Amino acid sequence: LNRDELSGVIGHEISHIANYDIRFSMLVATLVGLVVLLSDMFLRSLKYSDSKKNNGILIIIGLLFAIIAPIIVRLVQLAISRKREYLADATSAKLTRYPEGLASALEKIMKNNKGNLHVSEAVSHLFFVDPKSTNLDSLFATHPPIEERIRILRSM
Repeated sequence: LNRDELSGVIGHEISHIANYDIRFSMLVATLVGLVVLLSDMFLRSLKYSDSKKNNGILIIIGLLFAIIAPIIVRLVQLAISRKREYLADATSAKLTRYPEGLASALEKIMKNNKGNLHVSEAVSHLFFVDPKSTNLDSLFATHPPIEERIRILRSM
């Protein structure tokens, strides 16, 4: 990467700090944990409930809540993460006053990223672009589509 591209990338990462993304991510992660904890507590309360009649429908609701709620919350968390990436891109463009630097860096990264890195999903948010390609990229991606990011930066 050349000097302008590096400035764009560093500006993007500094923007995550300036925009309190770490604090925001911790809040979202806490809310995800809270939903999982609540669904677990609901299922445990049904298991140890004294009243055994009419628990069938509550068990079904509890199981659905325990299975579906964490998935929905995770999808919301990923959507928020993608929005924060757009914000970091925009803030980087504002800091460097040269959005083309970040756009060019993203293009180079896109050309070198084949989408087949063997990394855990737990660390994919640490990459500058999504390290993996899946069939459900747009839904489970930690970053927005790189082409869209480049298009937005070039329109600034």
